[in-house]
Amino acid sequence: MKNLILIRHAKSSWDAPLHDFDRPLTQRGITDAHQVAASALAFLPNHYHVFSSAAKRARETAIIFAQNFSFQVSDIQFSEELYTFDDRMLESIVKAFPNSYNNVILFGHNEAITNFVNKFGDIFIDNVSTSGFVSLQFDTDDWQNLRNGKTIKVIFPKDLN
Repeated sequence: MKNLILIRHAKSSWDAPLHDFDRPLTQRGITDAHQVAASALAFLPNHYHVFSSAAKRARETAIIFAQNFSFQVSDIQFSEELYTFDDRMLESIVKAFPNSYNNVILFGHNEAITNFVNKFGDIFIDNVSTSGFVSLQFDTDDWQNLRNGKTIKVIFPKDLN
């Protein structure tokens, strides 16, 4: 059994003239990320590996979740490869995870996340919102054999207010 939790970065700022990679979170994004993380605690596996896009908004979101989930920021594997909006690229990254990793949390970006959860989950999601949490479960022991997963839990900030 493989479990994959996909979390879209929190709401980011477009105010400053920065490269997309360097955009920080807004105050609303910070608040939403804390709320979703607190609500998601009950749906975490006991042990997991954490990966995040190296983009600033994804890094900041991963750090907020680390604070709420009580794991060390040093346990997060930041990757520029996860700075992708392409679900095929995201799929190839996920399928390359070591099979010794049964539970993975991944912080990333849309369109990749929405398209991925719609391809592999069993519930259609129009758009995974910023700070959105989607937990998928796969009846396989090999990441390369992912198909027909089950959507276990979806948490969006709008559902918490």
